[in-house]
Amino acid sequence: MSLTVLIDYESGNLHSAEKAFERMAREADAGTVVVTSDADVVAKADRIVLPGDGAFPACAAALAASGMQDALIEVVENKGKPFLGICVGMQLMASWGREYTDTPGLDWVDGEVVHIAPSDPALKVPHMGWNDLVLDAAHPVFDGVQTGDHTYFVHSYHFQVADPTLRLAHVNYGGDVTAVVGRDTMLGMQFHPEKSQDVGLRMIRNFLTWAP
Repeated sequence: MSLTVLIDYESGNLHSAEKAFERMAREADAGTVVVTSDADVVAKADRIVLPGDGAFPACAAALAASGMQDALIEVVENKGKPFLGICVGMQLMASWGREYTDTPGLDWVDGEVVHIAPSDPALKVPHMGWNDLVLDAAHPVFDGVQTGDHTYFVHSYHFQVADPTLRLAHVNYGGDVTAVVGRDTMLGMQFHPEKSQDVGLRMIRNFLTWAP
């Protein structure tokens, strides 16, 4: 039976994400979902989800200190298991985070995480609330999703991707803000799919049934 793990590295409350992934796994008959802080469990997973709330440097340090970074490299880079990063979990896929101090990321998608700087001074940071997706590329995770569908964001920093072909979707917030990145078996979502109602749940289901 397929095993999907949500990594707990003390980066935030995982309750809503756990419930959303469990529900979609049941509906799609997509195996078991567990939350774990055990790197050995991650090493045996068929799919990996890396959530994250808070500051990039703190999340990167917690990931390394927990032993999860080494487990992720083995399972995602070496074994090619499907991976989904959510919010700061997506940002950690970048080469660098520029929040407070320069911090190296996993370097899975070339680029850097920088402060949002809307062209319209009336737009507040953090970028918080619903925004309409613009799909930039086709991907199985977007099955049943279209440009104009909206998802829920809470963030002050965003991922500037070096290779535009790896930006799969964006939103406009006084300029383009990356919403989804992807490469090989790796995906990242800046928004919270577990808080994005039907659209987010559909993308969770699509990830759980994706066979790259």
